[in-house]
This record gives sequence, C-alpha cells and structure tokens, in this order.
Amino acid sequence: MRVGPGAAGPFFMAKASRSALRTRLQHRIEVILLTSVIFLVRLIPVDAASAAMGFVWQKIAPLTARHKRALEHLARALPEASKAEREKIARGMWNNLGRVAAETFFIDRLISDDARFVLDADGLTNEVLKTGKACIVVSLHTGNWEMCVRPITRQGHEVTGVYQALKNPNADKIVRDLRKDLYKGGLYSKSHETARKLISTLKKGGIVGFMADLRERRGIKVPFFGRPAYANPVPASLARSAGVPIIVGRVIRKRGARFLVEGRGLKVPVTDDRKADIAQATAEMHRIFEAWIRERPEQWMWIHRKWADA
Repeated sequence: MRVGPGAAGPFFMAKASRSALRTRLQHRIEVILLTSVIFLVRLIPVDAASAAMGFVWQKIAPLTARHKRALEHLARALPEASKAEREKIARGMWNNLGRVAAETFFIDRLISDDARFVLDADGLTNEVLKTGKACIVVSLHTGNWEMCVRPITRQGHEVTGVYQALKNPNADKIVRDLRKDLYKGGLYSKSHETARKLISTLKKGGIVGFMADLRERRGIKVPFFGRPAYANPVPASLARSAGVPIIVGRVIRKRGARFLVEGRGLKVPVTDDRKADIAQATAEMHRIFEAWIRERPEQWMWIHRKWADA
C-alpha cells in the first residue's frame, strides 16, 4: 500500500495536538500546586513561614548545581574571600532566597505593616516620596527586593513595573496578582509595546520600576567586580529620553522579615553623545550595586550568569 505525501499532515497535526494537550495539563497542574502552596503557607504567620522556608532552602539548595555556580561566581568576584567564607555567603544567599519565596505570598500583609520597615532616603528620593514626581526606580536582587518600591506606594503614588512573564499564563496571573498592591500602575512583561507604555507613563509624570542587575545579552558591557558584565541600558535610556531622574534602591534584610529600604538619586548626563550618556549612567548604577553587594554579599543572588565570560 502506497502512502501519498499528504498523509504525513494528519500525523503531525495529531502530534501537535497531543503536545498542546500535555502543555495544558502541565499548566493546570502547576496552577493547582501553586494555589495550594499559597493557601497553605498563608495559614502560617509570616515570620514563621519566612524562617521555615529560609531554613529549608539553606539545607537543600547547596545540594544542587546552582550552588556550585554561585561558588564559582563568588570566587571570581571576591577572590580575597576564603573558600569557607564563600561557602558561608552562598548558604546565606539560599536562606535569603527561601525567605523571599515565602514572603512573596504575604506581600499584602508586609507592605501594610509599618513596623517592619525603616527608610534611608537622600534628598531626591525624599522629593519623589513627597511629590510623586516622575522617575525610574532601579533595584537589584538583594534582601527582599519586592519591597523596594514599598515606600513610594505607601505614600499613595502609583508605580508601573516591568517583569519577566512566566510561560504558564494562569500561573503568571497569580504571581502578578500577588504584586498588585506594589504596582498599582500595572505590571508589564518585557516587550516593545511595554517600552512604549513606559515612555508614555514617564512623560505623563508617572513612576516606573525596574530590576536592573540581571544579565542582558543584548545590552552593554559595564565594569562589575573588576570584570565586564552584561547590563540593561533601558532604564538609563528611558530616563534620558523622558528627562527624569533615576532612584537607585535596595532592600536590606535586617532581622527576619524586617527591612531597611534605601534610595539614592542618580541623574543621567545629557550631552551630544547619547550612547556615552547611557553607558555612563548604567555603569554608575552598577558601581552602586557592587558597593552594596560587597556590604552584604549573602543577600545578593549569586546564581545568575551576570558576567560576559561566565
């Protein structure tokens, strides 16, 4: 029996249909697990949940390949630290990341509890807090970074955020909803359309928030711990185009689920060389990031491949 060339079409269509079905099933299971975890964790007081998750991550995560990667990055960035010191930093990082994971389920409760927060703000940051003037807030993955824009939202000002969307759209919505009280101006995934929305937001006097310490291959290279690292030039580019300042912020975990939020103003230079202005501002952000990480290395996320040669 001969099979014509068109017979392969139904086969591949059936295969694609089965693949789509598996994806939908996987997404549904992920949503069920995520909603169950959120429900169960929120039955526990936030301090206990934070401590428990930090303890578990600190014990289990060092057994994974990512722990080895963190140690490699620490050895390159902090060669002056001993092997034992780097191991201690990495384990402290896992404890902090576990705490952040648990605290994400309690964002609404955390941001409403003023006793958990202390603010350290310079003049420009205080001006933004007082007036809600247009600016870009950039931060790094240290302490509980989710809380970086909390002082601004607590003053009643809306922040528009940018994030990396999850592949599962239903799970993504759940995670976005957890952050809705922090980003009342909306939370948008990275895209060209989002970039246009952000420019419009800034020109209308709004506030935009970015995590600016992750590796961006399509970005530019800046010095970071003495080595070239990929950096995202978008925050500096938007700030320069819209004529607004940048607030460089961080969150320090002081004790358990209690935090110090720090803000430092940064103005992007405006000369005849736009690229040089953006590169200078982006490098300055990373200079500040590096100084902050050196102060509390156990609170930064060493597992991502930030450097150009990593």
